Amino acid sequence: MVNSPGERRRGARLGQDYATARFNQVIWPLRADVLRVAYFLSHDFSTADDLSQEVLLKAFKAIDTIDAGTNVKAWLLAILRNAWLDRLRARASRPETHLEDLEAEPAAAEDNSTGVNAESSDPQELLNGFSDQEMIDALQSLPDEMRWTVLLIDVQGLSIADAARVLEVPPGTIKSRAHRGRGLLYEALRPLARELGIVDGRPDASESRFRQERP
Repeated sequence: MVNSPGERRRGARLGQDYATARFNQVIWPLRADVLRVAYFLSHDFSTADDLSQEVLLKAFKAIDTIDAGTNVKAWLLAILRNAWLDRLRARASRPETHLEDLEAEPAAAEDNSTGVNAESSDPQELLNGFSDQEMIDALQSLPDEMRWTVLLIDVQGLSIADAARVLEVPPGTIKSRAHRGRGLLYEALRPLARELGIVDGRPDASESRFRQERP
C-alpha cells in the first residue's frame, strides 16, 4: 500500500524527532571534547567553533550509522579529523610534516633508555599540569601523525584500539607514534615543566613516566 503525502510527512517528522533525541543523548554531551580538540588543532577559537559546528552537523546527518557498541567519542573525532584534513587540503597553505621525514618507526615501542616497558604507566598526571594553551604550543612541534596520536590517547583518553580506528592504522603503529610523540612533547615541555616545578632538573621516574605508553 502506498502511503499518502500526509503519512509520509508524519513519518519524516517522527524520524527527525528520533534523530534529534538520539543526537541530544549521545552526541551533544561530547560537544566540549570536539571543541577542545578543534582548538588544539586550529589554535583559534573562531575556527575551532566553526569546525566543531561542522562536525556536529555531519554527526547529526549520520546519526543512524551509530551502532550500539560504537565508541561515540572516537567516531566524532574521526569526523573531526577528516573535516580538518579537508580544510587543510582546501587551504593548501600549511605544509604537513610526515613521519617519512623522521627515522623509520618500529612496529612496537619500548623505552630502552629506561629499561621500562612502554605500556607500563600513564603520563596523564604530568600532562594535567599544563594548561591547554601550553599543550597547544608544544603540540605544534610534533609531526601531524604524532600530534593526532597524542591528542587522541593522552588528551582525549582513547584506547590504543580506538585511536587506531580513528587514524586507520594498526595498533602497533599507534603505540610507536605515542611513544615517540611523548618523547618529543616532553622535550618541548621540559623547560616549562622545570619552571613550574612539575619535574626538577634531574632525569627521574617522572620523566620516564612521561615518555611511556598508556596501557
